Amino acid sequence: MTETSPTVPVPELLDANPVLRYLLADHPDQFARAQVLIESDRRLRLSIVTLTEIGYVLTRVAGVPRADAVDALIALLERENIEVHEIETDLAVQALALCRPSGRVNFGDAMLWAVARASAARVWTFDERFPVDGIESRRP
Repeated sequence: MTETSPTVPVPELLDANPVLRYLLADHPDQFARAQVLIESDRRLRLSIVTLTEIGYVLTRVAGVPRADAVDALIALLERENIEVHEIETDLAVQALALCRPSGRVNFGDAMLWAVARASAARVWTFDERFPVDGIESRRP
């Protein structure tokens, strides 16, 4: 007798480039295709690595002001069909908010902070500006 297992949905991860085309609308054909996907009912996921890359490209390559980039990423994560893959989406939104007020916290540090907070991990860093709210941070 063969047992059948319930079908487990395969996570659908978004790469940075469709999100960037969607947010920047700088390539009409790719923007339209990304828009259809992102605004669909598909359950899409973003990795914290991808969020970091998008934040970097928006601010450092495309020249989008930091506050606008953060707001765009938060709005994206507030869509019903988009979640963060490794951590709770709300925690990723909190991490992105750390990046908004100034250049004090970069996108990579914000995502590492979120992972540390989600997993009660300790972060070892020389960075005196590393966010420490709710986590343990030490210097080597």
